[in-house]
This record gives sequence, structure tokens and C-alpha cells, in this order.
Amino acid sequence: KSSKLIRVMTQGNALLVIIVLGCGGSFHSGYHVTGLSSPSPYIQHFINSSWYDRYKEPPGPQKVTMIWSLIVSMYAVGGLFGAASVKLFSRKLGSKRAMICNSLISVMGAVIMLTSKTANSFEMIIVARMLYGYSAGLGWSLHSMYLGEISPRKIRGRVTLTLATFNSLGKLSGQFFGLSEILGRRDLWNIVLCVPVCFSAVQALVLPFLPEAPRYLFIEKRDDKACKRAALALQSLWGKGDYKQEMEEMLIEHMALEASPPKSPLRLMRDRTVRWQLITTLVVFSCNQMSGMSAINTFSFDIFLNSGVPKDKIRYVTLGLGITEILTSISCSLLIEHMGRRPLFWGGYAVISAIWIMRTVLLNLKDLSWAPYVVTSLIFLFIISFCGGPGAATATLSSELFIQSDCVAAFVLMGLQRWFMSAMVGLIFPFIIDAFGSYCFTLFAIMSLLGSFYTFFLLPETKGKTLVDISEEFKAITVCGKSFLERERVETKL
Repeated sequence: KSSKLIRVMTQGNALLVIIVLGCGGSFHSGYHVTGLSSPSPYIQHFINSSWYDRYKEPPGPQKVTMIWSLIVSMYAVGGLFGAASVKLFSRKLGSKRAMICNSLISVMGAVIMLTSKTANSFEMIIVARMLYGYSAGLGWSLHSMYLGEISPRKIRGRVTLTLATFNSLGKLSGQFFGLSEILGRRDLWNIVLCVPVCFSAVQALVLPFLPEAPRYLFIEKRDDKACKRAALALQSLWGKGDYKQEMEEMLIEHMALEASPPKSPLRLMRDRTVRWQLITTLVVFSCNQMSGMSAINTFSFDIFLNSGVPKDKIRYVTLGLGITEILTSISCSLLIEHMGRRPLFWGGYAVISAIWIMRTVLLNLKDLSWAPYVVTSLIFLFIISFCGGPGAATATLSSELFIQSDCVAAFVLMGLQRWFMSAMVGLIFPFIIDAFGSYCFTLFAIMSLLGSFYTFFLLPETKGKTLVDISEEFKAITVCGKSFLERERVETKL
């Protein structure tokens, strides 16, 4: 099966497009999550020295903390603005040219970051981090949209799952380049934060020569030659063949778009026919953020230290987490079209809930000699369960929930929700640790269990279905004997 998939992807330019998109898309989001951890003490030292050179007196601890907090938080602020800009870029430029522009924003941020050390300016670091966040927020949504637009129905799950794979690769790269043996040294802190710009430059140079997304050409352009251009784009991506099924799917979606023009995010939220899709994204994104993955990415050092792992070994353990994450993501890409999306969601959440309950019990027994090893093993098991479960399925589900007329507005809402939840977890988790101590992980267990129940009882299977079919299944969801589809029929009769 895997050899057949590789053969299909290498007949045209699809594999090259996927790699180029990944390097300039979700890779950045993953890298900047872990890449700031290693150089953090050197950046704080730079804040002290630049302040002293400027004002001839050392800054107070509160000022250093405030400036450091700005450096960390401006990434999430930039991500929010980037996610909100998806509609503007994609409607005006299309996914391909928007990705090229996004690469240039990343390059601009890297130039500012690289020169901040020479200019002796911590303000430039703050600006660069905001541009990185903007690029990551915009790039994640564009990357996901582009993958959904180019992928045939039969392998859509595997293609869109590469979003999560490149995000994992970015996290691993951030951990790897942050090692003191590589770039994690005092004199190279500004360089380690600029590594992703190499991939942005490659994307900006290569992407103009690759085909535009067929769905964008056929549905968004909507002119006499659109059908022919879309067919040529499919052949360029996937090689010569019969793409009648894909063309029919786009035609059906085009007819649906004629009846329902593109919506704004506010109008989409008021649309009752997509209410269950919006509720699903809210539940899934909230459960993902509150399942513990964001906390492990941000506070892995503290979590392993509290688990009893020796301080000098933690960076190698976190590197092992990154390798586990990417191997799990690649393995899941071979299974998702066989298992479907629903089992990955409800099964993954159920296992995660059990892991956090076991970890809470073991943290109260950490005086035992074997407890730290079991606790560390549970963290690795959590990474496998999340990245091979809801983490992987979310990347695929995001591109399957909404038809083209709702797609851009939906990605704006999903992006805003993702970045807001990420920022909130980063802000509140330290307080949760202080308030609940070793019982703080029970909150993750409860949220994961809720996610398991929701996806088991309410989420329809999307594997191998058209976007229009998926939309109809969500309308048919019945709660308390009522569904939006039945309500629509009653209104039509009246």
C-alpha cells in the first residue's frame, strides 16, 4: 500500500509540492514552539547587557521578565493576526501566491532577528517574533487549505496528514538545532532562531514553478477555461490519468457555491446549516489544547524535572520525544485511510485520559525508585497516542468539514481559535500547577474524556466522502430527536 502511494505521488509534481508546502508551512509553527527553549537564557542575558549599554544601569528583574514575556507572547499575538488574514490573502492571491507572500514575511522576520544582536536591540527581537507568529498563523491555514485543494478523495487523509508530519519535523528540528553541540550556544542564539528562513527561501523560489490548486482554479476563478485548467493542474500534480471523479466532485461543489456564495466569518457563525461543524471544531481544538500536548511542548523541562529525570539528561529526553512524534505521524499516515478519522479521535482521547490518570497516581508515588521511569514512559506513550490519534486526525478533518464557499471563513475561525487556545494554555498552566500540584493533570484527563465521548457519539466518519456528502451528514446529526436537516425540510415545506 505504501509503495503504491509513493508511486502515485511521484507520477507528477505532487510529492514536490507537498514537501515545498510543508517546509514553508507547518514546519515553521513546530520549529518556533521548541526553538525558543534552548537560547532563552542567552536572550535574557542579551536583554540585560543591551539595557545596561543603553542606560548605564542594570534592569530590574521585573523589567527583564516583562521584556522576556513580550518576546514569548508576541509570537501568539502575531499568530492571531496571521490567522485572521487568511481570507484577505487567499481571496486576492489564491493559495499558491499567498504562500509565496507568507514566505517573504518570514524572511523579513529572520532579517530583523539576525541583525538584532548587532544593533543591540531587544525591541527588534520582539518585532521579529511577532512577524514569525504572523507567518506561522497565516502559513498553517494556507498550508492546510492548499493540501485539501490538491488532494484526490481516495488519498486526501494521507496528503492532509503531512501538515502534522511537517509540524512534528519542525519541533524536532527546533530541539536538534538547539543542542549545545549544534547551534545552542551563547554566540549563536540569533542564528538558531533564523533556521526556518532557509526553508522559506526555498519555498519562495520553487513554488512559482509548481501548479496552482485545481479546486481554486475551477471553483474560485469560475470562467470558461476553468475546467480545462483544473484538469491540467490535476495531471501536472498526480500524472496522467482519468480524474473524472475529482472533476465531478468539484462540479457538484461549484453548483453548491452558485447557490450559496462565499461567507464571512461572522455570517458563517450565524449559519445554522454548519452549526455542527463549528461545534466540532470548537470541541476538537479545545480538547487538543487541553489534552496536555501544548503543556508538554512549552513546559517539557519542568514536567520531566518534576518526574525525577536528571537535569543534564532532559534535553536528550525531549529530543527523543520529537523523534517519537515524527515517527508516529509518518506511521499514522499509512493507517488513516484504513481506520478512518473517528477511531483515531475517540480511541486516542480515551487512551490519553487513562495516561493522565495513571501519571497523577504515580506522581504521588515518585519516592519509589522505579516511578520516574514509568512516568517518563507514560509521556512517550502520550505522544504516540496524541500524534497517532486526535493530533493526526485533526489535520485531516480541518480540510474536510467545510465546502469551498465556507472554507476560507472557517479557516479564519479555526486559526483564531487555535492560536487563542494556545496562548491561554501558556498563560494559565503555571497557575494550574501552583493551584493543583500533582493533580493538575486530572484536568487534561477530564477534557480528553469529554473529547472521546463527543467524537464517539456525534462525529460522522469523513473517510472517502465528498465535501458535500460530509456537509449533509453533519446536517443529519440528531440530538434530542431533532436535526438541522429535518428543520430545513420543515421550513422548505412551509
